Amino acid sequence: MSEKRLLEIQQIRHITQTVFTIRLDRNDIQFKAGQHIGLGVKEYPYIREYSIYSGEDDNFLEVLIKEVKEGTLTPRFKACSVGEQLNMDGPSGSFVLDRDSLKNKTFYFIATGTGISPFHCYIKTYQTINYQLIHGVKTIEESIDREEYEKGRYISCTTGDQTGEFNGRVGQYINANPVDPDGLYYLCGSGKMIYEVNSILQSKGIPPHQIFWEIYF
Repeated sequence: MSEKRLLEIQQIRHITQTVFTIRLDRNDIQFKAGQHIGLGVKEYPYIREYSIYSGEDDNFLEVLIKEVKEGTLTPRFKACSVGEQLNMDGPSGSFVLDRDSLKNKTFYFIATGTGISPFHCYIKTYQTINYQLIHGVKTIEESIDREEYEKGRYISCTTGDQTGEFNGRVGQYINANPVDPDGLYYLCGSGKMIYEVNSILQSKGIPPHQIFWEIYF
């Protein structure tokens, strides 16, 4: 059973007009990279789940949020102030990496939008991980914190213009390029993307036990 508590906001960082991070006091909370927490504000009974964006060894908890204008919580989160407290429960979730595979496997992280969160957490946590990150966004301005990834390991797939490394959906990128038959493939984002990429990977010979996903609403 998850424990509910109050955490104080340390920082709010606006990345685009609708995407931002909230950094919270960690208060010795332990989690595994890839897990999520539930967040809420005092005046609402609702909790919304967010994958943890920060690494296991950071002294804070950070989440990546996209504002939904008609949403109940995300506009309120965007209007929060440093020092305000948020309700939190968790952490929970099983979208975690097999530590034994870190020694000899290549990881392919495939995301759309803020679905990049657990992958950012993996990469911050496991400093020597061998990975390729493929990120679907509308324009290059939505390539969140791309400067944090090693050169050549981050590929942006832009659908709104031709500013990314690839022009088109992440599914089109996977379809147009060879796949690593021994790689492990982790998918996080919209259900539509996950269905498309999972089907393409299997059609290219990747067995289901090498594909993992988490749908990001």
